[in-house]
Amino acid sequence: MLRNETEGAFKLKRTLSLLLIAVAATGLMTLPAAGQVNPEAAPGPSPAAPLKYEAFAGVAYSRLRQVPVSFSGLIGGKASLARDWGRYFQLIGSVDYYRVGTGHSGIPNPGNPSVYSILVGPGLHATLYGNLSGQFFGELGVEHTGGVNMSPDISFAGGFGGGLAYNLQHNFALQLTGDRVGASFPLPNPTNPNTTPNLGYSTHRTWNARVTFGVAYHF
Repeated sequence: MLRNETEGAFKLKRTLSLLLIAVAATGLMTLPAAGQVNPEAAPGPSPAAPLKYEAFAGVAYSRLRQVPVSFSGLIGGKASLARDWGRYFQLIGSVDYYRVGTGHSGIPNPGNPSVYSILVGPGLHATLYGNLSGQFFGELGVEHTGGVNMSPDISFAGGFGGGLAYNLQHNFALQLTGDRVGASFPLPNPTNPNTTPNLGYSTHRTWNARVTFGVAYHF
């Protein structure tokens, strides 16, 4: 009887020992597997924040139809800042200044005209192909004509335009735009259009075509 109990206890201890060894071996095998990460389940890098602003600066040319007996156009510069709203819409504010006369070199006294404008308006932009994108915009604001003794020399102005942009590296892009801006100024006095103002204050609307080329930066 004692012998049977001893053999039973020995078998029980042996069974428990084998069970403990099996559990320990299973735990050791699962440790390397737990250290492996499923690439599909691993969280990827967080997406970059969308670029919402665009700053632009470039050289510009404008026709000068409000001063007929003068240069055909003026060369200057343009700077603008745009804020994107969603994927396609944006709000654009721009400042233009034109000072260097060109064209109509045969006129003996072209005067010393200058033009600046401050315009704000909505825009649409979209990718056309690859790095090439297009835009269309409207604009409204004020325009000033100086250097020709014009009175009044400030007018409400508005227009529309469009352009193309080619994206480069590091958020830069080359941009070419054109627009047509209308404003109302007094007709020049025919006796001396560059020095004598027209005091009748009657205005005449003129539309000037403008073109700009420069560099844009997205941030």
